[in-house]
Amino acid sequence: MNQQVLLQTAFCLPTPDIEALIEGRMITAIPRIFVNPGRQFALYPSDTSSNALPIEQYYRSNFISTAQKSLAELGSETVLIKAWAKCERCQVLDDSESLDFLSHLTVWTKAGLEETRVKRGHIFLAYLRVYRLPQPIEIPVHPSPRFIPLPQPLTVTQDTPVLSQTFFEQRCRQMEERQPPQHPELEELQSAIASLSNNNLAAKELDQDIKQFLGWSSQSIGTFDSDFLWIKTIAEVGNSSDGHHFEKLVRKSLLKLGFTNSRNDPKASLNPEATGGAGGIDFYADVPYPIVGECKATKSEKVPSRTPGQLIQLGKNHLQQDYNPCIKLIVAAGELTSDALRTTLNNQISVIRPETLQHLVELQAQHKGAIDLLKLKACLQDAYGLADDKIEQYLVEVRQDIAVRSHIIQSVKSFQENTSLDEAGVDAIYGAYMGSSPPKPLMPNELRDILIELSSPLTGYLGRSRDNESNRDRFYFLRDLSQIHLY
Repeated sequence: MNQQVLLQTAFCLPTPDIEALIEGRMITAIPRIFVNPGRQFALYPSDTSSNALPIEQYYRSNFISTAQKSLAELGSETVLIKAWAKCERCQVLDDSESLDFLSHLTVWTKAGLEETRVKRGHIFLAYLRVYRLPQPIEIPVHPSPRFIPLPQPLTVTQDTPVLSQTFFEQRCRQMEERQPPQHPELEELQSAIASLSNNNLAAKELDQDIKQFLGWSSQSIGTFDSDFLWIKTIAEVGNSSDGHHFEKLVRKSLLKLGFTNSRNDPKASLNPEATGGAGGIDFYADVPYPIVGECKATKSEKVPSRTPGQLIQLGKNHLQQDYNPCIKLIVAAGELTSDALRTTLNNQISVIRPETLQHLVELQAQHKGAIDLLKLKACLQDAYGLADDKIEQYLVEVRQDIAVRSHIIQSVKSFQENTSLDEAGVDAIYGAYMGSSPPKPLMPNELRDILIELSSPLTGYLGRSRDNESNRDRFYFLRDLSQIHLY
């Protein structure tokens, strides 16, 4: 946990500028006064009356829609403070310096910057390390154009930086060395899709990926899986009388988990846009292993013995010799009758509730590849009859594995930021991990195995510098373990 900081003042900046700082589009502000390095303050959003030109001329074209939206959200009596900042450096840009670099690396136009310099005689350029507040703070509107006292002191921490220390320092060097933007075409693409991201979750995910690639964000604040719209309804539909809809959701769920069907047989299919129909199997997949099953959506009635009986009959009719090797599964909301439970036990059929299926698919959506289908197979084979508890136990283990990996990544990241070292050895990371209340204690060799896994090119959470002696490899932070939110 980072040390607490007590803020007693807020600094006024145009609300579009604050939005650009919070988004990570830029790391600088143009205050009306010189700001002493080291000073910390909340960011108070104001209108753009202090800007030298209208917003259409003051801000670059790819930022105008964001600027207009932020201004529309300003209140007449209160404002929302969303972030705070620490001034790392403040410099003066006089007439001798071209402003091309500043326009290219910020949201301001060159014309707007030049007019500001003419109007004020110079430009103060403050480098701000910005931190998001966990919750916005509402305060009354204040007329001061500079520093204002907060109605109540605000206690904050450095736990939610817009940019990590490493990324922030990279951006500072880019600004100080007057380097041009590396990917202007991607910036234009990001601006083009930004307007779509509010209503299109796929566009929002792409928008955030581009921002991270551009260095506007060093960590994911949560990406979005567009399948959430149906994933969150699995349990609800399973506990209804809409059997056809539930069957389609179960098929979608199996596809999401990684099952596929190579058969061209509508009576033994995994097509989520169809159902088995009269005389057809509710779902069937043959990769990575054969699984066959029935769905039973119900509001209140019990699941009778004819449900597992139908699975046995239809499975044998359509699959013939391929039926016996299958994992047999029933997804049903209602309680099984004693005869139905006996049938499942005698015929090696597993039964899970819609809620359990939804938990599986949610975790797979949040962390792609988290569900190991072979381990899921073992759970089903170990729990004929009611298998919910066995699978929920497996999900607890998967969540803990994810938590351990996330904690290791954060340990590497924190070690680099606290020591200013570019890389860390296994022993140093082990000390940082074990000294930070980890979700699970590890042995050094276990930690090293996970570090190698996380530094694989296919995962890319950490980087790895190899040494001739494998136990002397060094690792460094690349990106956070992102989580996809299912709202």
